[in-house]
Amino acid sequence: MTVSREIIRAAYEDACRQEIEALKPGNVHRFADGHRMTTEQFLTSARVSSAPLTDPELSLGLRIREAVSATRDAVGTNTNLGIVLLCAPLAEAAAMEGADLRTNLRRVLDAIDLDDTAAVFEAIVLASPGGLGEAPRHDVHERPTAGLLEAMQEASNRDRIAHQYVTGFADIFEAGLPALKAAVARGESGMWPAVHAYLEFLTAFPDSHILRKHGAGIAEAVRAEASSVRRSFEAASDENARIEVLLAFDARLKAADINPGTSADLTVACLLVHNLGAHLA
Repeated sequence: MTVSREIIRAAYEDACRQEIEALKPGNVHRFADGHRMTTEQFLTSARVSSAPLTDPELSLGLRIREAVSATRDAVGTNTNLGIVLLCAPLAEAAAMEGADLRTNLRRVLDAIDLDDTAAVFEAIVLASPGGLGEAPRHDVHERPTAGLLEAMQEASNRDRIAHQYVTGFADIFEAGLPALKAAVARGESGMWPAVHAYLEFLTAFPDSHILRKHGAGIAEAVRAEASSVRRSFEAASDENARIEVLLAFDARLKAADINPGTSADLTVACLLVHNLGAHLA
């Protein structure tokens, strides 16, 4: 199993485009911008980050740092830190010889060293994600003294992207991807498989971007409301009714300045794995 850089780069850009075209309540999408960001900024971010993210000459940490730096230069804001943190290991794993993507991914994560960790810390500081503060241990503003996986382990109970690093991307492979594949198997097309993956993440656990910015109470309330919305969405009689249900929830979330950004980032990673699937068989 090995996939060319060109295929991986196209799969990544396609995943970013598919995610931004899907109606994801509370997040930026083609039906409505939000949170002082636009769909065009996200599409530009995908385009400029794809080269460093798939560069075989760069270590994982440098892929992440250079992808975030290219994004910052192009759009001037943090549109894709979570996306890059999730997709860079998947891109490296897809290019490796080996049995399967998850096995290779584990090898990529286990090989992260202190230089990679320092580069990732620099990327996080450069991106300046909302709600980031100093930490008593593994402070991203300081030179790391332990590896990235140790830092991710400590953050994993409050950050779902960190959780992926310590579980081998379990949420992607065991929650989002099955939801997406089930939608495809039912004959759904266009944006709907991505929407199903997003709703799976949004209802399975409190979104950690919301948790970081608004606290546990609001994060859990959004998860509970998303579960109710998901039931209405699944009971909707046609596509227009589905869109109406999702847009109403979208408006409520954006009026409260609530952005389920982690669920959106996980959706991109899920789409990347799905896009690569035909090439990994």
